[in-house]
Amino acid sequence: MKPLIILVSVFAIALMANKVFSGNYEFALSARVAMSVMLLFTAIGHFVFTKGMTMMLPDFVLYKKEIIYLTGIIEIAAAIGLLMSNFRIVTAWLLIAFFICMLPANIYAAVKQVNYQQGTFDGNGLPYLWFRVPLQALFIVWTYLSTIKY
Repeated sequence: MKPLIILVSVFAIALMANKVFSGNYEFALSARVAMSVMLLFTAIGHFVFTKGMTMMLPDFVLYKKEIIYLTGIIEIAAAIGLLMSNFRIVTAWLLIAFFICMLPANIYAAVKQVNYQQGTFDGNGLPYLWFRVPLQALFIVWTYLSTIKY
């Protein structure tokens, strides 16, 4: 829920800032800024809630902590790449692939009721997927429309 709130809030702020400073509503730019800020926010979680995030990966996955750190770094790189005109389209495609690859971990975490912030197994469980799967789809569509289609 927090990433969605950040995404929408930063989008609104960026949209208004663009109108004030450039005289235009720059929808695509505002959307990319919002996605970048949201990615930076979620990347922080990879470093702050590492233990809980490692619990989101099945037991057969090796180097869980390293994967969590790597995905945090990928999110930071994507946040930067979306704002660089020379890299934004390739970044967007890679980010869409990243979002698709993350979905199984989110499904696994919901099934196992992982509370990644607490590092426990008392999370929201399967009902969380009714929010998470559409949210993941929104992130993909948002990235596509604000970067690739634009």
